[in-house]
Amino acid sequence: MTTIINTPPTGESADSGAGLVLGILLALILVILFFVYALPALRDNTPPKADNIDINVQVPADETAPIPEVTP
Repeated sequence: MTTIINTPPTGESADSGAGLVLGILLALILVILFFVYALPALRDNTPPKADNIDINVQVPADETAPIPEVTP
């Protein structure tokens, strides 16, 4: 019969947590980019465009200076 020996792992962990920190930073950057670019695009904040744009411009009556006459 074969004897199987399972050696228990050591109690020390060499993980510094850098992967967790980078994952949190990446998730935070993605959330910020979502709020800056995706949310306004999803909401479509542009005002509705009018079909008939009518601009009433009141031009004053001829209030220009008279043209001087040139004598030869």
